[in-house]
Amino acid sequence: MAAHTQKNNKTGKTGGKEAQPLIIAKTPAEEQRLKLERLMRNPDKLAPIPDRPKEWNPRAPPEFVRDVMGSSAGAGSGEFHVYRHLRRREYQRQDFLDRMADKFGEDLQYLDKVEKNKEEAEERTAKRRKKREKMKNKKLMAKKAKLEAKNKNDDDDKSSGSSEEEEKEEEKEEREAEDDAEAPSFIMGKK
Repeated sequence: MAAHTQKNNKTGKTGGKEAQPLIIAKTPAEEQRLKLERLMRNPDKLAPIPDRPKEWNPRAPPEFVRDVMGSSAGAGSGEFHVYRHLRRREYQRQDFLDRMADKFGEDLQYLDKVEKNKEEAEERTAKRRKKREKMKNKKLMAKKAKLEAKNKNDDDDKSSGSSEEEEKEEEKEEREAEDDAEAPSFIMGKK
């Protein structure tokens, strides 16, 4: 024991590994804490990320079966176990194929559902966009109508004011014309 501590705790060497006491995790939480501590000792080192396990595939059925077994007499006692093993493997292969077909069907249903949801969302968006455009146009038309009404009122006020002035001038000219007719010609300067 003394040789062991002497070997690990040599003086004069730097950068060596420090002797770590052996700690046995008693609970899963403690085990996880120890793993995290080990990772955090050297943060520059990449954390190991395990690869995903490969999906199990059954062995392909044989193309040519050499040992054909039948139910004839003469089959040994060991042949039953071989037959049972082959039967179990074939059932596993068929189950795997059924699961793959189900998964493929579910994937197709999911993709169809996603496509349907996208189409419905686009339809709703188009409908709402059309409604927004309609409201925007309605507000714009109301604003234009308001401006036109305001301009028309201003024009009416200007035209009515100018027409009143014109009427006054016309009345003044008529009065002058009447006065001219009644007045003697020598006042007007006519002979």
